[in-house]
Amino acid sequence: MYAKINIVGTITSLTGMHIGGTSGFSAIGAIDSAVIRDIRSDLPMIPGSSLKGKMRSLLARQYSNGALPRKIEEDDIRIRRLFGYMEEGKGKDKKAYTARLQVSDMFLKNYDELKRIGIPVTEVKFENTINRLSAVANPRQIERSVAGAEYGLDLIYSAMSEEELIEDFETIRDGLILLTYDYIGGSGSRGYGRIRFSEFGVNCVVGSCDDKILKRCEEILKEVEK
Repeated sequence: MYAKINIVGTITSLTGMHIGGTSGFSAIGAIDSAVIRDIRSDLPMIPGSSLKGKMRSLLARQYSNGALPRKIEEDDIRIRRLFGYMEEGKGKDKKAYTARLQVSDMFLKNYDELKRIGIPVTEVKFENTINRLSAVANPRQIERSVAGAEYGLDLIYSAMSEEELIEDFETIRDGLILLTYDYIGGSGSRGYGRIRFSEFGVNCVVGSCDDKILKRCEEILKEVEK
């Protein structure tokens, strides 16, 4: 079996989110840490690598009873199969396995709605760190994308085995559920980066898939929304 399945959905930010961009210069009084933005629209975005990396690390802990494996090669086979890995060894003995799941960058999709009701797409949050010895505060200005911002989820799953397809979708479901109880980006312990998923859709875009299997895959992802 070989097919590619497109998974779409919506990510809604429940709290302010900070996924940092880069800045070569920061003037006095300027924002100390800006969010990453889409270079075309200058609007906040969620890099695919941020979601994929967090999802993989959460799954690694979950499938290992809370103990994060020291090496990627020690991850559960369900994780290695979905996210790819390279076998240990040297030279020709080293074999790479391509990830079955591709995670695209996620772009803001409700900008017009936010603009209409007068909500800016980002806000500046003042944070303080306190020196325990001197009690001197070190204030910082952190830019966050606002709560209520919606981003388009766009994944491509490469189906290699009909027998493993359902199990792979269950792994994707588990990872997304774990994300809803965790956070994405920085400062999660301060309440940043809480998200929820909705509006899942599944469609075979390359090759062919049985409609019953696709329906079952969509039902599995819908469990994330409960």
